[in-house]
Amino acid sequence: MTDETLTGPPVGIIMGSTSDWPTMQEAARILDELGVAYETRIVSAHRTPDRLWDYGKTAADRGLRAIIAGAGGAAHLPGMMASKTRVPVIGVPVQTKALSGVDSLYSIVQMPRGFPVATMAIGAAGAANAGLMAAGILATADPGLAARLDKWRADLAASIPETPE
Repeated sequence: MTDETLTGPPVGIIMGSTSDWPTMQEAARILDELGVAYETRIVSAHRTPDRLWDYGKTAADRGLRAIIAGAGGAAHLPGMMASKTRVPVIGVPVQTKALSGVDSLYSIVQMPRGFPVATMAIGAAGAANAGLMAAGILATADPGLAARLDKWRADLAASIPETPE
C-alpha cells in the first residue's frame, strides 16, 4: 500500500463483523491494485458503539479522506458513521441470508437529509465499486492516482471482447 499521509492511510474500510470481510476484501483488492493505502477495522454500530463514535470523531484528524463502510442486516454502520464525520462515507450492503441484502441496501440508501452515504450495489460488486469510488475521490487531488485509475479503466475496457467467443 502506498500514498500514506503523515497521519495515516487515506481510506478506512470498516465493517460490522468479521463475517463481512469476504465481501469487504473486494474493496481492499481494488485499492491494492491502485496503490492506495487503507486501514481495516471492525466497527459495529450495535455491539461497539463507542468504537464507532471514536472512529468517526477522529477520522478526519487521522488523515482519512474516504470511509468504506460495509454492513448487513439492519446496516446502521454507514449512516451512523456519516453522522459522526465529515469524511465521505461509501456504504456497501453486505448480502444476508434472510433477505439477500435488500434489507441492508434499504437501510443504507434511505439516509435522512444532511447525512449522505454514497450507496453501492449489494455484495462483492458493490465493495469493488466502493474501492473505485474511494480512489476516484482521492484522484481529484492526486495526479498519480488519477493516471493509475485511468489505466485501470482502460485495461478493463480493453479486456472486453468485441464479439462473443
